[in-house]
Amino acid sequence: MAQNIYDEPGFFGGYSRLERSVHGLAGAAEWPVLRSMLPAIAGLRVIDLGCGYGWFCRWAAENGASTVLGLDISEKMLDRARAATDDDAISYRRANLDELTLPPEAFDLAYSSLAFHYVEDAERLYRTIHHALVPGGRLVFSTEHPIFMASSHSGWMTKTDGSRTWPVDGYSVEGRRVIDWLGAGVVKYHRTVATTVNLLIRAGFRILRLEEFCPTAEQIEANPALAEEVDRPMFLMIAAEK
Repeated sequence: MAQNIYDEPGFFGGYSRLERSVHGLAGAAEWPVLRSMLPAIAGLRVIDLGCGYGWFCRWAAENGASTVLGLDISEKMLDRARAATDDDAISYRRANLDELTLPPEAFDLAYSSLAFHYVEDAERLYRTIHHALVPGGRLVFSTEHPIFMASSHSGWMTKTDGSRTWPVDGYSVEGRRVIDWLGAGVVKYHRTVATTVNLLIRAGFRILRLEEFCPTAEQIEANPALAEEVDRPMFLMIAAEK
């Protein structure tokens, strides 16, 4: 069973104050890129894996999706999503992505934002998603970039000249990482870019597009704190087709 850190009160309280929690998709700097990787939503059957507050579920329904299913392991997340949703096209269900089962060819689009790095067996998950998509169906997801999460002690380091750098030790040593983020002992799973892409191919997907998040000049001007994201990619985003 995957760790359910989001139902811990202290962690959930900290998460609730993040920009993306307060402002939804507009508060996620990577959203414009992810949105550009999506197919036309109208008429599609959509599943959101790790739906959180349901921001994407509501966006998909507002843009014409015929049905939207949001899955999350956290009851607190699902409670917040249900409270914010008033649309019969959207349903929510508790699910652990490490143990996920889905019906065959039930969806046209599978979407996930920053959930897959919590999954230990990515190959099993990708195969499950592939099985659940119709031929030509698409998977679009973001995950923490392997460069961002490779080190077991990730964080900025100051060099002798006073400039900062991001350490990338342990990049090829895949597996469990335990970090402190909004709370102690958060468990994630590091995989290289090559492993992620090859597991998708092995599951039967065709890679359509791969992006490594970097803020635009306009985004940095609007939010100067994003300037440090130019020095190391925080998110990996992939669109793949069955």
